[in-house]
Amino acid sequence: MSTTREIARETARHRSRTARLATAAGALLAVASAVLALPGTASAAPAALPTAHPVTHPAGQTAAQAAAAAKVTHPELDWLGSTVPAHDPGAALRPAAAVKPLDATVSGMDVSAYQGAVDWATAAANGGQFAYVKATEGTSYTNPDFSQQYNGSYNAGMIRGAYHFATPNTSGGAAQADYFVSNGGGWSADGKTLPPMLDIEYNPYGDECYDLSQADMVSWIAAFSNEVLARTGRYPTIYSTTDWWTTCTGNSSAFSATNPLFVADYNGTVGTLPAGWAAWTFWQYADSGTFPGDQDYFDGAIDRLQALALNQ
Repeated sequence: MSTTREIARETARHRSRTARLATAAGALLAVASAVLALPGTASAAPAALPTAHPVTHPAGQTAAQAAAAAKVTHPELDWLGSTVPAHDPGAALRPAAAVKPLDATVSGMDVSAYQGAVDWATAAANGGQFAYVKATEGTSYTNPDFSQQYNGSYNAGMIRGAYHFATPNTSGGAAQADYFVSNGGGWSADGKTLPPMLDIEYNPYGDECYDLSQADMVSWIAAFSNEVLARTGRYPTIYSTTDWWTTCTGNSSAFSATNPLFVADYNGTVGTLPAGWAAWTFWQYADSGTFPGDQDYFDGAIDRLQALALNQ
């Protein structure tokens, strides 16, 4: 896990804490200042944050959307797998170099606003053949670098797709699917566009299952998946870890027959998969390495990746 991301996460937590204390009495503000001045807290330097990537809130936002947006305080720090290392402390001891590529496995990456403008020509020259790009989070955030990343990867010859960072406690699955599809999460049968993807992982703002029961979480994912299907003609790829999936859905097998699996596992090999899936389609094996963002594999040769893009 990169030091910069670690600092960024810690800084975000301090910012959120400070914002809440700002509404309290002056005495509490004084206590907060004293706590933040303690040794060890000053190391989370604000300069390490990915500046110039502001949160965007669309005009005409409803009261419900505004309320949901208030719960999503650092979407620029939420990316595919951003919460995984905190739940897998050993990940930092398993660098990308320790992973041995599989036969006929295509290399790729996933990026978000954290990376800013990406040098796609270099990424392609280094062997990158696909990319997933964060488009949205909840119903209030769009990636300000989405166009450069989504179109830039395409123009560099990569097969690319868009993903949505889910916050199931802020709005319904169908509502978030609609927001996603309307803000970059579409699909076309051009052979260069991967199925839209749902990023469902540990809650970066609180309870890891977003205060939903396992049954309610399965229903939320189903609503998102069905709406993406209705809007695009494709079931979304589902990104998660086996640990989160087991804890928060009860290890549901409800999606294994329809939705491709994008599994995160930083242990050097893919371990046990969530229920129902006999194989992974994509594997996120490290959060840094050769490519910008996270390091990914597709399980198959390039012609199979093209077939997935074409829905064959």
